[in-house]
Amino acid sequence: MNLQPIFSQAGAALLALFVLSLGSVAQADDWSPTLQKEIERIDRTFSGDLGVYIRHLGTGQKVSHNIDQDWYLASTVKIPLAIVLMQRAENEGLDLEQKLTLRAADYVDGTGDLLWVDPGARYSLEELNRRSIVDSDSTATDMLIRFLGEKSFGEDVARLVPEGLGPITTILQVRYDAYREVHPSVSVLTNRDFIDLKTARTYQARYDMLLEKLNITAREADAKGVREAFERYYQRGINSGSLEAFGALLEQLVRGELLNDAHTDQLLGYLSEITTGDHRIAGGLPAGTHFAHKTGTQVARSCDIGLLNPQAPDEAVIVAVCARDYAALSEAERAYQAIGNALHESGLTRTVD
Repeated sequence: MNLQPIFSQAGAALLALFVLSLGSVAQADDWSPTLQKEIERIDRTFSGDLGVYIRHLGTGQKVSHNIDQDWYLASTVKIPLAIVLMQRAENEGLDLEQKLTLRAADYVDGTGDLLWVDPGARYSLEELNRRSIVDSDSTATDMLIRFLGEKSFGEDVARLVPEGLGPITTILQVRYDAYREVHPSVSVLTNRDFIDLKTARTYQARYDMLLEKLNITAREADAKGVREAFERYYQRGINSGSLEAFGALLEQLVRGELLNDAHTDQLLGYLSEITTGDHRIAGGLPAGTHFAHKTGTQVARSCDIGLLNPQAPDEAVIVAVCARDYAALSEAERAYQAIGNALHESGLTRTVD
């Protein structure tokens, strides 16, 4: 029997597979320069500034843009909060079914349904954690931080991210810190006063309402508008950090280095279900793309930070994007969507059933 044709066919098949594998490697090697240029193009056409950090965990390839500075992280800091809470359950025996009672002093302006629930309702720590992530419920977030202890929580975060992340405060404290830039007498305001301020339709109307609540004139104010007050607050580095450091935290999370398997899957599940990100990066991704992420929004600041393909760590892609100094949030959302489309065009997305 002449075996040469069989060996020739087998050799040809192996050669074909080898060539295909080389093509795949070449494609993987080629995506970052193209994506880098597209990110730079998107930022040039954007009214504000973008910070972008993208890293493929399997190949180590990355794209970075304006990451040599800290970015205000807004509600994306709810991710380290969730990790600290779950770590305490694993390491200290904290019962996540333990319930907290919603008090009148707990309400915080922002997203989430708890703002409309009557005082006295009771929620488990796990339910508050889910609401904090999935709905970005700020009332739930602050209830958890106060339960953990603000000082103790801060120490845990510092251990979690030793460098690259500034101090994290309650959402309510953000209001006190920012509006204190207008006048120190803001300390007399209650959480309900800040809820009132958020109902103002424009920044000017909010500023006027603030002056009225503080019983001061514009001449007595240190900052001459809401945006100026927040810009001064951002300079203090609170609730801010490095996109690369945040990306390293997400890498540890998806690799199972921070939480046990059950809690890792649970948190990634929450991040895959968020209700606040349809108009950001996810808006530029194909339907069915698995993107576990968290958004955050503040005055002239926003972020969208998470993981593409979190179901397979070696295929996962860290995506950390923040924007600032834009004219309108809708403009930032269009930039986020453009980045989402660029990620897909680069071949970094995977769809799930």
